[in-house]
Amino acid sequence: MLNPSEIAVLRQLASEYAQAASQSGQRERRQRWLNLNHLRGERPLVLIDQIPWEEMDVDGSLVCQVRDPYWRGVETGLRQTLYKWRHMPADMVLDPYICLPRPLRSTGWGIEVEETLAVSSPETAVKSHRFVNQICDPEDIEKLHTPRITLDAAEEAAIVETARRVFEGILPFHMVGMTMHLGIWDSISMWMGVENCYIELMDRPEMMHQLMEKLTRGLIDMVGQLNALQAFDIHSHICHCSHTYLEDLPASEQAVSANAWAFGLAQLFTSVSPAITDEFEVAYMQRVFPLFGAIYYGCCDRLDDRLDIIEKLPRVRKISCSPWSDRERFAANLDRKRYVMSNKPSPAFLATPSLDEDAIRADLRRTIRAAREHDVCLEIILKDISTVCHRPQNLWRWQEIAMEEARR
Repeated sequence: MLNPSEIAVLRQLASEYAQAASQSGQRERRQRWLNLNHLRGERPLVLIDQIPWEEMDVDGSLVCQVRDPYWRGVETGLRQTLYKWRHMPADMVLDPYICLPRPLRSTGWGIEVEETLAVSSPETAVKSHRFVNQICDPEDIEKLHTPRITLDAAEEAAIVETARRVFEGILPFHMVGMTMHLGIWDSISMWMGVENCYIELMDRPEMMHQLMEKLTRGLIDMVGQLNALQAFDIHSHICHCSHTYLEDLPASEQAVSANAWAFGLAQLFTSVSPAITDEFEVAYMQRVFPLFGAIYYGCCDRLDDRLDIIEKLPRVRKISCSPWSDRERFAANLDRKRYVMSNKPSPAFLATPSLDEDAIRADLRRTIRAAREHDVCLEIILKDISTVCHRPQNLWRWQEIAMEEARR
């Protein structure tokens, strides 16, 4: 239960959000993303996400006051969104409603990650992991079972009732389901350890095929469960840190996979051949991706040397050009009539006490030049930011430079 002071806090934050979301410029921002996502982009669009929030607070505006875990999460989201809007808005869009997560529960795959952690400082969210291999033999695959997903209807009814009191007279809200993470190799790498994955791909490929077959069937089953619950996200217009506005999606108000975005990736495959990506990732995801309305593909994986293979995947609308990709080669090889080039600048530029602004400009100009030379629609997504050296101003200034370069 929320007490009156907590309700007042949430109403104040919602009022600030509603004021920002109602600004006339939001319509223009939304249209720019529609144009980009339909490959009619006029300039690169810029977003910032996955921020080291423990280093960001400069004025107390990120300090939460609500105690209830669910509503504290809502408060955190509002505070962080407003912070970004004040200090580093770039091309972000604020929709004229609040998104509230539906109370979905999952039983998981049956294997819990076992790991040893190395932490550089107690306040950081960034850790080094050494994973214990739990799939040593084909028999261990039997430990895995398809997650069972349920919706707590009573809890959702209570959330809706509280939300009506909190947001009444300010702005509407939507109960929002899941954006599905289809990067199953992330999970495999945590269950086995990255090195063990590489060894088994070479030594026992038949075991890895057996593993991928079981997980692929599980993913397809999970999509069916979520469709039955109508529990996909069709309202937040965010997938993997990118805005997803489309004129034809969602096609209806049904919160099913055909109306939703999902994202796929196979980050550890940066260090394998394109043929392995084709055999152990693309061949399986070709069965999963058609279930969705649109797909964002890639994360930190290098893809410039295997775009022809990634282009075999259905429903893909955006492809990640990570800091490990050759951006010129990426732009030259990308099918500009089908995909947005989603560039990820290196966050290492921000991890210093003082910014090298010339280096940042040169990096951005190189990317923009490569995209323009090949008439590719470009978005620039700064993410995976481990640290700004406890100088939030580094991030604010990067945003200013990026917007200057995008508008040149």
